[in-house]
Amino acid sequence: MAAAPDSMRLDKWLWCARFCKTRSLAVQEIDRGRVQVNGAAVKPAREVRPGDTVALRQGAVARTVVIRALSSMRGPAPVAQLLYEETAESVLARTRAAEARRLAPEPADALRQGRPTKRDRRTLDEARQRGWGDRWSASMDDGG
Repeated sequence: MAAAPDSMRLDKWLWCARFCKTRSLAVQEIDRGRVQVNGAAVKPAREVRPGDTVALRQGAVARTVVIRALSSMRGPAPVAQLLYEETAESVLARTRAAEARRLAPEPADALRQGRPTKRDRRTLDEARQRGWGDRWSASMDDGG
């Protein structure tokens, strides 16, 4: 088995640590400014070493991790989790954000998606015939 390198590209490390499914997705995340190393904006080819701090976003979740090890290949998730250690502040912020999402869910999530069904359309048509007429505006003026 080959020895672990002393430094490696950031995009490759994100892929090996399983923060991104592919290296090209890691490059996109870095280019969009969602990844910082030691507090600075970086490029995908930036060399990282153990001890560097990486701040990244995974969807709505912001994480800050310290690189503990480098790997020359992508391995299973339990092995990948040994490559980094999440900071205590990051864990606390993540749990607070999860609790906030649990207590106050996104209102748009309750909406039904897609086109109205045939039953929905009939209900709308019946409501229009009962009193809406041709008026669809919610304003009170006569111009409609």
